[in-house]
Amino acid sequence: MTAITYATAQILRVLPRTRITRAMGRLADYAWPEPIGKAVVGLYCRAYNVELDECAKASGFTSFDEFFTRALRQDARKMPEDVRIAVSPADGRIDSIGPIGGEGASRNAFYVKGRPYQVDELVGDVEEARRYEGGTGCVVYLSPRDYHRVHSPVEGAIVSVRSMAGDYYPVNAIGVRHVHNLFVRNRRVAIAIDTPPESGLGRVTVVMVAAMVVGRITVSGIDARDVPMGLHEYTPPLKVARGDEIGIFRLGSTAVVFFERQESLKWLVGEGPVRFGQPFAMREGGGGKKTNGASGGHG
Repeated sequence: MTAITYATAQILRVLPRTRITRAMGRLADYAWPEPIGKAVVGLYCRAYNVELDECAKASGFTSFDEFFTRALRQDARKMPEDVRIAVSPADGRIDSIGPIGGEGASRNAFYVKGRPYQVDELVGDVEEARRYEGGTGCVVYLSPRDYHRVHSPVEGAIVSVRSMAGDYYPVNAIGVRHVHNLFVRNRRVAIAIDTPPESGLGRVTVVMVAAMVVGRITVSGIDARDVPMGLHEYTPPLKVARGDEIGIFRLGSTAVVFFERQESLKWLVGEGPVRFGQPFAMREGGGGKKTNGASGGHG
């Protein structure tokens, strides 16, 4: 650990993170004059190497929030046909992939960069977490350059959304290393998706973890500026195709994906860059049915 890294970590502990996040959220919503917007978008794209080729629009953004939450074209990403395949829910980088529980760990522990996290704290419910004992999970980190909408990794139906209060520590290398229990200390929203029997994937949960300057999180099926705290059960469940949009980070952060125990689940990716729609896990065997390979909700 360098002196600069240590000093940065100490500064993060004393910063008024919630106030900074709210202020940045208000600034992101500011309806800027077109010349200012054009200049800000241009500078941001150059600074972070942002590519807009696949986006539904590449200019004319009325606020930073509209630019940051930019949608992709409907045909930008094609989904695989086999229903047994789960895809990455977002553009970003896979930081961790691993089992839940296992030898030398509690049945409910999921390790991120060598640090254990309790799944019940991430999903917000002890009984729900038991589904994932012996299962697997992965962490997808969204950097400032990435597309920041989150999509369903599987075909199925959203049965519930649980919104949990928390802090706003930055979810970067310094935060993960120096903030104890970072992911369960930050605000988060868990989206539970039941898959069809022929997929063999059971229930898949996507946890959207907020971070510093992530002013709010919105999800499909809940008409609110930010997801209200507590459990929201969908009656009837909200059907989603693989690749349908399920949530948006209003500024960026991290998605954690949990799969139930599957003896034949195979990871198709390792740690490193990943793109939304890229196949990243598959239940082998069973001869899953084909889908039409397309999905709505990209915009």
